[in-house]
Amino acid sequence: MIVSRTPFRISFFGGGSDYPAWYTKYGGKVIGTTIDKYCYISCRYLPPFFTYKHRIVYSNMEYVNDISEIKHPAVQGILKSFKTEKGLEIHHDGDLPARSGLGSSSSFTVGLLHSLHALEGKFTSKRDLALEAMHIEQDVLSENVGSQDQILAAYGGFNTVEFHPTGNFDVHPVILPKERLTHFQQHLMLCFTGITRIASTIAKSHIENLEKRKREIQLMQQMTNEAISVLQSETASIEEFGRLLNEYWEYKKSLSDKVTTPEVDEIYKAAREAGAIGGKLLGAGGGGFMIFFAKPEIQRKIRERLKNLVHVGFRFDFSGSKIVVYEPYNF
Repeated sequence: MIVSRTPFRISFFGGGSDYPAWYTKYGGKVIGTTIDKYCYISCRYLPPFFTYKHRIVYSNMEYVNDISEIKHPAVQGILKSFKTEKGLEIHHDGDLPARSGLGSSSSFTVGLLHSLHALEGKFTSKRDLALEAMHIEQDVLSENVGSQDQILAAYGGFNTVEFHPTGNFDVHPVILPKERLTHFQQHLMLCFTGITRIASTIAKSHIENLEKRKREIQLMQQMTNEAISVLQSETASIEEFGRLLNEYWEYKKSLSDKVTTPEVDEIYKAAREAGAIGGKLLGAGGGGFMIFFAKPEIQRKIRERLKNLVHVGFRFDFSGSKIVVYEPYNF
């Protein structure tokens, strides 16, 4: 039995510049963090005592004899790339709902790849995990996804990721004094709108508008450097980060008419009226989780104003995808 644990992520700035169609022309830069909410994937070789060869358990249960029969796109794509001949049992469990803007699809892909490599007795570096997940999602599955989610899920931590026109990337930790990092985390609020959506559909509209929204994306990308400067400054108020988030959200809404909805706009307006300095919808847009930036003493008022939403406490994760159970040779 192999069990991998892969974190979900929160993206702050630079989204849009992590699409290959953009950064292979202009480069890109994002800032984001993983959090202590996880995707768990367990894998084992299935004993040959059943009428089926593979058992896949997630929100559905699949019992199949051939990989081509698997309905879960990522599982089918990954198993085909592994060309496995042995029967497999795969279980997925997640701390937070899928299709909610936290990069859950990429966490699943990274976690499953990590588990399968470990099941074969192979060590895989964080960089190789990220690259392989990008290949699966972008090339094998032809999904309209960027590249930050796979990297953040594999590496973990609070990072900037820089994308180069060559297709290469660099990961740089955001280094802060402990007190500053704690102060920053205390200003963050995560809440679930209750709306789930298929990110690839919304991302497709972003990709189609990349050249038309070149100026906006460049400004959003530049805000990554501004945000880092605020965080690492010895004199700047941490609240400047929240004001940048508010400005960023205005730019992001202009990228596509699918980014926000009237319901999301009402939630954001209510949070701001209750004292939030800034915030944004996470992921491609359309629904899912929202992050708000607010003084700790104001947050109870915001929660009361948004009492119909689910509020999720969290801390940053610095481990990335890891194997938490490694017992590969029991059968």
